[in-house]
Amino acid sequence: MLANCMRRLILAGVALGISAYAATAAQTLDLIAQKSVIRIGYINDEAPFSFKSKEGNPKGYAVDLCGKIADAVGHKVPDLKRDYVETTLADGFNAVKDGRIDLLCGALTINLARRQSVDFSQPIFLTGASALLRKDSPDYLMALFLDKRPTLASSKQAPAKSVIGVRSDTTTGATLREALGSDVPKTRIEDFATHQDGLAALESRKIDAYFADRALLFDLAAHARNPSSLAIGNRLFTHEPYGIALRQDDSAFRLVVDQTLTDLYQSDDFTKMLTTYFGNEGPILRREVMMQSIPQ
Repeated sequence: MLANCMRRLILAGVALGISAYAATAAQTLDLIAQKSVIRIGYINDEAPFSFKSKEGNPKGYAVDLCGKIADAVGHKVPDLKRDYVETTLADGFNAVKDGRIDLLCGALTINLARRQSVDFSQPIFLTGASALLRKDSPDYLMALFLDKRPTLASSKQAPAKSVIGVRSDTTTGATLREALGSDVPKTRIEDFATHQDGLAALESRKIDAYFADRALLFDLAAHARNPSSLAIGNRLFTHEPYGIALRQDDSAFRLVVDQTLTDLYQSDDFTKMLTTYFGNEGPILRREVMMQSIPQ
């Protein structure tokens, strides 16, 4: 009797688990259709990929791509509304996993660790990590990030006094520690909540370099008080493919996302979009993205 009761409880638990899984898996389009709302998460401080305009509206290259995806979903869901949800890098992936947002837009590196909790679109951008420095930063940092040979006078600068900033909750922090290795063991690494905080610390001489994806460093330098006093590293320490995050185990929604991106990449609108956010590098960037894209 007891054994039968236990068996029924176990079967009931399994049934509940299957029901819960079915309610969350592979139903993004159905859930969007039920509410006529697509929820687009974005990270505010990742210009030019995602940021707020002066009017407080979400903008950026990745935000525009998510807008194109919303357009495609709108062809299937009449009167579709867009709910833009500001989030953080730390919470954004949880928001996707928990079903609070349908798409997460920003400078999001696709890696295996993150794919344990979320899925990604095909790549939307390719970059790599380097550093933003002051032109008077310690010479060993200039050599590390710019491949410059130290001069006799500057080679006496003590690495022990140097501080390198990095954005917290990113993949670049571990990369930086590995890049420094045992050659500069006393160089301190300091985490910052936002890239703008890191730039401010660099300009105020609280740190000697700021380490991030090179595509982000260009925008940071452009918004510095004195851009001519800064240098952007030309040595890349990582290969960083960016993507749009979405829930796992939803092949139907991911197909809509990837189909929309492939169609856009092959259009003239894509070149215009890249030029808007990345200037003259737009045509080069388009070729790089196209090489990683999924064909029809």
